[in-house]
Amino acid sequence: MKVSFERTGERRYATVVTLPGREPRRMDPAPGYDDDIPHDLVHYLVEADLGLSSGVYGRAAAGGGEFRAVAETPGDPRSRAREQRRLKKREASLRRTDRGDMARSEHLAGLCDLAWRRRAGAQAPEWSGPRRIPAEDAPVIDRVLQRLDETAPLWRELPVGGALTFTWPGTTATVSC
Repeated sequence: MKVSFERTGERRYATVVTLPGREPRRMDPAPGYDDDIPHDLVHYLVEADLGLSSGVYGRAAAGGGEFRAVAETPGDPRSRAREQRRLKKREASLRRTDRGDMARSEHLAGLCDLAWRRRAGAQAPEWSGPRRIPAEDAPVIDRVLQRLDETAPLWRELPVGGALTFTWPGTTATVSC
């Protein structure tokens, strides 16, 4: 699966997932835009580094998740409704097999984002306050911080219309403008 983070405007981005032989699916606009590194990109790097198969991107690789088809489902309204039911059923199945990956992804993405911003001297989010990084999470966070250090400059330099693309679960981006 290819995962792209596209800069779609001055303060907007989209996340696009493309499985082999299938139409791209996207979330546009994606949540948590940031000039330094967007929220979904932090999630991607956490999940890829940890191999979380039931997180946002593992679910997308299995055909689920919240991403929507770029082009509407062809055919009549009944066909579209049938396709939507199929996607909902697949997502429900994926949720039942979640081994806590989604909660772990949310937890670690928040901590990694915060730790990286503190270390990089970037603006920390208001919600962070004096939040501490738990010692048991430090080794994982240190690994992800290295990935964020490598990826953030690529994102910052990306022009509107450009994209960073990863091959799941890889952590090396290709840049297209």
